[in-house]
Amino acid sequence: MKLRLVVLLALAACSDRKAAQPPPASLAAVRPATVLIPKTTKQLVTAVVDDWTSTKATLRLWERTDMAWKQNGDPWPGVVGKSGSAWGIGVHGNGAPNREGPLKKEGDGKSPAGVFKINGVYGMADEPPHGTKLAYETTAHGDWQCVDDPGSEHYAEIVDRKQVPSDWESAEELLRDDALYTWVVDVGHNPERTRGKGSCIFLHVWRDKDSTTVGCTAMEEPKLAQLITALDPKAEPLFVLLPRADYAALATAWGLPPL
Repeated sequence: MKLRLVVLLALAACSDRKAAQPPPASLAAVRPATVLIPKTTKQLVTAVVDDWTSTKATLRLWERTDMAWKQNGDPWPGVVGKSGSAWGIGVHGNGAPNREGPLKKEGDGKSPAGVFKINGVYGMADEPPHGTKLAYETTAHGDWQCVDDPGSEHYAEIVDRKQVPSDWESAEELLRDDALYTWVVDVGHNPERTRGKGSCIFLHVWRDKDSTTVGCTAMEEPKLAQLITALDPKAEPLFVLLPRADYAALATAWGLPPL
């Protein structure tokens, strides 16, 4: 009886010690990490600038198959805001945790940095580039404007002034005398339309490789038309603009493709 009691006590003591041990640290390491770019996003357009003051960007189109990003075609040049770039408001939130950099404001001449949804397309022609899958609206038959007056109820909205009574003092005309808005891709910056944080942001045609914008990202017309036809709303495409150092620092956490 004494021997049996000693054995039982020994087993209980072993069980207690085993239960008190913390789980192996390796278990936490195998838990899947949450990344910013959702798995349902199959297309990315990235624009990488050298730093916050740079006005030139390198653009790439990426497509995801079997959870791996692959570059579609070669990189191409683009230009951004005349004052460089600044953190905008998008899928990533407002700014980025633990990252420095300026914040986007209305009229600052900076292109918003971060991750943004890609909305529809506007253009001067009655029809978009052949094969376009994104929603398209021609600017030829309306009076389409982007309201950049923070005092307006329609701040940061694209509206047809023929259909919406005007309460704004300033707005960006989408039907221009030049070719810059031949095609316009609406980038989902400031989706909640926070006043003073920056209005409509577009991908549009540049004047030339040395001309800057007032906050948009621009490129040559054939590349923009090609990009428009490649984008598919079913792939939930996103636009990413970042300085090179921030891109490298955030690539893993955000699920960005390696450059």
